[in-house]
Amino acid sequence: MSTLAATSTPVYDLARVRGDFPILAREVHGRPLTYLDNAASTQKPRAVAAAIVDCYEGWYANVERGVHTLSQLATGRRERARETVRRFLNAPAAEEIVFTRGTTESINLVAEAWGRGTAANIGPGDEVLITGLEHHSNLVPWQRLCEERGALLRVAPLDDRGEVLLDEFERLLSPRTRVAAFAHVSNALGTVNPVREMAGLAHRAGAAVVVDGAQAVPHMMVDVQALGCDFYAFSGHKVYGPSGIGVLWGRKELLDAMPPWQSGGGMVHSVSFERTTYAPPPHRFEAGTPFIEGAVGLAAAIDYLTALGLPAVAAWEGELLALATERLLEIPGLRLVGTARRKAAVLSFTMEGIHPHDLGTILDGEGVAIRAGHHCAQPVMRRFGVPATARASFGLYNTPEEVEALAAALLKARELFG
Repeated sequence: MSTLAATSTPVYDLARVRGDFPILAREVHGRPLTYLDNAASTQKPRAVAAAIVDCYEGWYANVERGVHTLSQLATGRRERARETVRRFLNAPAAEEIVFTRGTTESINLVAEAWGRGTAANIGPGDEVLITGLEHHSNLVPWQRLCEERGALLRVAPLDDRGEVLLDEFERLLSPRTRVAAFAHVSNALGTVNPVREMAGLAHRAGAAVVVDGAQAVPHMMVDVQALGCDFYAFSGHKVYGPSGIGVLWGRKELLDAMPPWQSGGGMVHSVSFERTTYAPPPHRFEAGTPFIEGAVGLAAAIDYLTALGLPAVAAWEGELLALATERLLEIPGLRLVGTARRKAAVLSFTMEGIHPHDLGTILDGEGVAIRAGHHCAQPVMRRFGVPATARASFGLYNTPEEVEALAAALLKARELFG
């Protein structure tokens, strides 16, 4: 029994929480499942499954324009979900909440409609500033935009702990910087960026601020007004909700000025062969039949997380991270990659003489699910001189015993490879 398990009382009922996630009761290779791949996707509580079943069994129909009862119910439930997201982010208005397929689509929407659209916010000689921490989803869209528009992509470097060098970030800002785009929390290293400070620096240079919040929303309270950003994106599947649903929050005045990205049904005001006019945000950016059940499932996940209390969740995950860091540093040949002073519940590591993919396979045999690879962050891997890392990431249902299972499985891998 770990010191944490013996001396610390969880700030919420951990046994009840785990009971809300049926998949955690299963076995893998004859061993209890230890699920430590939460940064890739979290598991889903019964409340999310129940919300989706209720949709299919009780009121499903296509939204908007239908005058029949089921369509009216479906439209109301989706808009209620939009309001749930608004409260979760403390956004000023529900009209600023755009439902997307996830963080990737949200960032591409901004790059296309804000950067390349009729507003033409990015042009020849302009600059886009990102950081060395970025997931490919917050790198490649900006890279493509710069290549096509004749702009320059600038990158704020990292120190050896995996923290953005803020003096370099500030130095790279200039009157030519049109947008600064950066992660709230690094998926590869767990580093928590000082978003409010970075946003302030960017705004003083006249740049818009886009924040990739995919890894932040499951672990901490997010207030987009307090952060001072202009756009904020996250994915449902990272925050205990369904896959294929996500959110883009944007300031109303910016969304109002942006043209559509995708065209079709649902995003228009009027259509003729001569001219089409567009619906106001958010519907302007939600072409086609939306993921109705995904929106209500996401709202159910947010309600579940909010009821637990994000401060309590963050405190529990912080204790798990501290324990896991202590245990892993005791393992011979193990190197932690990313040791930022402020981290979310992510540990990336390598083990001397063992490829991360081999580690992942050995740990799977022990029932321990981790991620192995470059985590869609190849520049981060190159910065630290590795092709890949193994990554254990914790969620609100993980336990000290699972930390011990991780450490024991890694020791077994160490023994197997001599």
